[in-house]
Amino acid sequence: MCLLLFAYRSHPRYPLIVAANRDEFFTRPTKPAGLWGTDPEILGGMDLKGGGTWLGINPTGSFSAITNYRNPVAMKNNLPSRGQLVVNFLRSKQSPETYLKRVSENEEQHEGGQHNGYNLLVFRNQQLGYYSNRGDTGPRLLSPGIYGLSNHLLNTPWPKVEMGRERLRRILGNDEVDPEAILQILSDRQTAGDQFLPVTGVPPEVERSLSSIFIRMDGYGTRCSTIVLLDNDGMFHFVELSYDEEGEKTTRVSFEVSAGPP
Repeated sequence: MCLLLFAYRSHPRYPLIVAANRDEFFTRPTKPAGLWGTDPEILGGMDLKGGGTWLGINPTGSFSAITNYRNPVAMKNNLPSRGQLVVNFLRSKQSPETYLKRVSENEEQHEGGQHNGYNLLVFRNQQLGYYSNRGDTGPRLLSPGIYGLSNHLLNTPWPKVEMGRERLRRILGNDEVDPEAILQILSDRQTAGDQFLPVTGVPPEVERSLSSIFIRMDGYGTRCSTIVLLDNDGMFHFVELSYDEEGEKTTRVSFEVSAGPP
């Protein structure tokens, strides 16, 4: 996944609002979002190569998502799948603080880290935690606010992060949050001007293509857009659109999962 926009305790009706685009090679096998049928059940897509997921919820009221940290020079082969970090949290009963502390300690025990670079979000019992194995602040609980996360650290001011946060902020001015309006944010294909592009170790023309919220490249791009709303009654509203290599919608799934009062 390459873009997460989320509002935490920033709307009177929805304690958690998440808008996410997953960008990936189209050759990587993927199972569309659905209930996994494991114990506890996980609702989300499945990476059939690594066995994990990029974003998921469960019926106990938990949410987790991950993005990769882009640094091609530091990439190592044969490391564990980062998507398992999401699955492990959704299967656990640990608090966000406890889980992220354990994850960070495991990273520290491996020289150079146990995984390639990532940013991990975990939510349970009204607490939202964040950790990056490429940051220097360690795991932490987040305060209420509107956040953006792409393939660097939290709220790094890349153009699509800044634009996405601002557009999400406008939507939050409404009493009711319309998932269709959020999906419009995630469909924006406008690229940033070259003077605003970050430098992450990929060629400038690739950096330019990756600067849009919705990405379309040869063999690579936005595979799905996902909206997660958690309301004050403890109901998860989950909507996901999947796309083919031409950027055309292929499937749409919608779920409502009651987890009781959050």
